[in-house]
Amino acid sequence: MKKIFVLTLLLFSTTLVFGQKKSSIETNRSKPFVLGLIDEIQSKVLAEKRILNIYLPEGYQQSDTINYPVIYLLDGSADEDFVHIVGLVQFNSFEWVNQLPKSIVVGIATVDRKRDFTFPTSIARDQKSYPTTGHSDHFISFIEKELEPYIQSKYKTNNNKTIIGQSLGGLLAAEILIKKPTLFNRYIIISPSIWWDNGSLLKEESKISDGNFNQHIKVYIAVGKEGLTPTEIPRVMEVDANLLTEKIKSYKSKNVKVYFDFLPQENHATIMHQAVSNAFKFLYPIAKKD
Repeated sequence: MKKIFVLTLLLFSTTLVFGQKKSSIETNRSKPFVLGLIDEIQSKVLAEKRILNIYLPEGYQQSDTINYPVIYLLDGSADEDFVHIVGLVQFNSFEWVNQLPKSIVVGIATVDRKRDFTFPTSIARDQKSYPTTGHSDHFISFIEKELEPYIQSKYKTNNNKTIIGQSLGGLLAAEILIKKPTLFNRYIIISPSIWWDNGSLLKEESKISDGNFNQHIKVYIAVGKEGLTPTEIPRVMEVDANLLTEKIKSYKSKNVKVYFDFLPQENHATIMHQAVSNAFKFLYPIAKKD
């Protein structure tokens, strides 16, 4: 009986030891899955360091002669929109899909989105509730004078630049479109918070209205079934998005194309992924074959 017990114990111990070794080997074979790289830029305009999440397309080589379009993503932290937008960019640029040219994605990690994405408001309640707001002019200057030159000098880029923004990020993208439209060639504006300062952005004049405006721009504006805005004076997200679209169309510029996309199956929380996928089809139409 003792012999049987000792033999059983020996077999169990051997199995345990080899099991641990096998587990250890399997663990050692594991390695990180790298989606992109983390860069950073010291901003004099913002007086702070900003984190950039960068996706470089497959085959990217610094020594190559190929230059790539750049997609600038607001709310570009790893735990925000960076990962799933990169997935859409990668998928749509696969050779067998060929919807989108291979592109660099620059995710601008968030620090204080209410501060960076909003212009000053005259609404007292918002001034009190969100005391850091109203500095989008600084953030736009950061993009124009620091971020874009930095990306262009460090990475292999061409002149095609897209900005993606949703909600307050959509408000910022809309503000850039109206006030500094030449900063980007393509605008993806999703569920924009046009309600900010009771829709005052809709009253702003734009350089697009200038008859001599000659930069070619494509604008995609999307909104879901989103309803009333968080304001004292009732506004409706769908209506505001329509008003923004009509404002850009009213300039009747031959060089600016605008597409409005109403997604009734989506809401403010779910719209981002579907809207960006649709936007790529509008911004980069595939030529129809005869």
